[in-house]
Amino acid sequence: MMLEEKYNFVKIFERALRENWERPAVTDYGTDVTLTYGQLAINIEKLHILFKACGVKKNDKVAVMGRNNSNWVAVYLATVTYGAIIVPILQDFRANDAIHIINHSGSKLLFISDINWEGIDLDQIPKVLAVVSLNDWHPISLALDPKKINYEAIAQLFKEKHPDGYWAKDVHFDERGNDQIGSINYTSGTTGFSKGVIMPLNGLAGNIRYAQEHHLVSPESRHVTFLPLAHAYGCAFDFLACLSAGGHTYLVGRTPSPKILLKAFAEIKPTIILSVPLILEKIYKKMIVPQIQKPPVSWVLKVPFLDEVVCSKIREQLIEAFGGEFRQMIIGGAPLNPEVEAFLYRIKFPMSVGFGMTECAPLITFTPYDEGSKLGSCGKPLEGIMEVKILDPNEEGIGEVVVRGENTMQGYYKKPDATKDAFTEDGWLRTGDLGCLDSDGFLYIKGRCKTMLLGPSGQNIYPEEIEAKINNMPFVLESLVLQQEDNRLVALICPDYNEVDASGLTREQLDELMEDSRKQVNSELAAYEQISIVKLYPHEFEKTPKKSIKRFLYTNMV
Repeated sequence: MMLEEKYNFVKIFERALRENWERPAVTDYGTDVTLTYGQLAINIEKLHILFKACGVKKNDKVAVMGRNNSNWVAVYLATVTYGAIIVPILQDFRANDAIHIINHSGSKLLFISDINWEGIDLDQIPKVLAVVSLNDWHPISLALDPKKINYEAIAQLFKEKHPDGYWAKDVHFDERGNDQIGSINYTSGTTGFSKGVIMPLNGLAGNIRYAQEHHLVSPESRHVTFLPLAHAYGCAFDFLACLSAGGHTYLVGRTPSPKILLKAFAEIKPTIILSVPLILEKIYKKMIVPQIQKPPVSWVLKVPFLDEVVCSKIREQLIEAFGGEFRQMIIGGAPLNPEVEAFLYRIKFPMSVGFGMTECAPLITFTPYDEGSKLGSCGKPLEGIMEVKILDPNEEGIGEVVVRGENTMQGYYKKPDATKDAFTEDGWLRTGDLGCLDSDGFLYIKGRCKTMLLGPSGQNIYPEEIEAKINNMPFVLESLVLQQEDNRLVALICPDYNEVDASGLTREQLDELMEDSRKQVNSELAAYEQISIVKLYPHEFEKTPKKSIKRFLYTNMV
């Protein structure tokens, strides 16, 4: 079933460009580059001329790779409104992975940042007709006549086509149904196996519909876009949903450290914030934990009524740190530490957790903060858009989460077997996550099917829940719980070395503290979940762009 005509993806952006012509659309944060909707529309029209000059046809593939910037946005919208298929490539992918994606997708054009191009040779991507810089639009490499498609040639063709200029009334894109393919997103999951998710325009439009109907975006929206646009989460809401409503998105192209982000939040004062748990958890550890662990605050927090005063002040301080004007923060992409979530829930911080996956463009469940979100849950399925059920639940109601609805992918590109395995016989998409639903329809995620471990008597062990407890221990930055061949559990811990150095701890003292932490965590676990050994790891674990640890890299380390 397709969304109603008002949510036709191409027409959404045709209207947005026309109706917001003079309003600011995108800003490259940290530079003086801001494009109005009108300037963005002109760039899109020039790219359409470039596509035609290169012989790009409907449903051809156009790849884009680079950090967030206004040119990236223009390429994405130009591709989809032209009738071609966009292939976003995460800027953190290695060159050989990018080459594989470009070739596997059959992309005819490649728009890429200069730094990402350094590891790629044109001979390695023989089907690509032209490579264009995302930095300044200069042609990096051409299999076509460079005189026909360089910047000056396209500018001349633009003038010939629009001798009286290009204005809001001139914005018109060819009809394109929501059943058409809009993008092929290659996953960057924790299994090490990248697959191309075929997403129809209907799935992209489903997120926009939800954001608009629940007033998450408006013409007054200001978004700080630090999640990579090549990832479905940031793309759907910080970019597509925001611009669909006439909002203004500020694109952060640098690595989003808490220091950089807090500075951006203070300057821009966003109206809504999308984040992955790791960013919020780091800010919580740096700003909140030092306050609540010291007396007299730690004492007051245990006193009824008085604790409300302290909680109110901490909430105000945290809200101000994020710019002071946002309505709510949306957390997704990975599990949020339960202790962090519980404290933020206690102080009534305006935050909600959602659940999604690239295969669903990405949103599946979410309940806005002001509509009654529940502690520990990922919200309800998007009403009228997505359905959720639990497959083969156990006695606790826990089973694999399966979904279906408007946002669901068509399948994996050129992988019929993987596509077949991804769906049940009656058409439900397998998420690979374990979870349960409460009586009100709220979803609770317990862990990944592939990471669930079995105890000595067949008990289910969810390592993510144990890791959340370990990560709350002193001097712990992050951890992985793994299982040895003898079934004993090992905690692989990366210490917070900055904190260790600042405290002047020796290696022997650090080992003693980690052993104490192991015992403390075990006191909170069932017998079959006990950690037998702690091993220290010298640096942060390698992660996907949404900051989930790539577990497959570490399974053989115990």
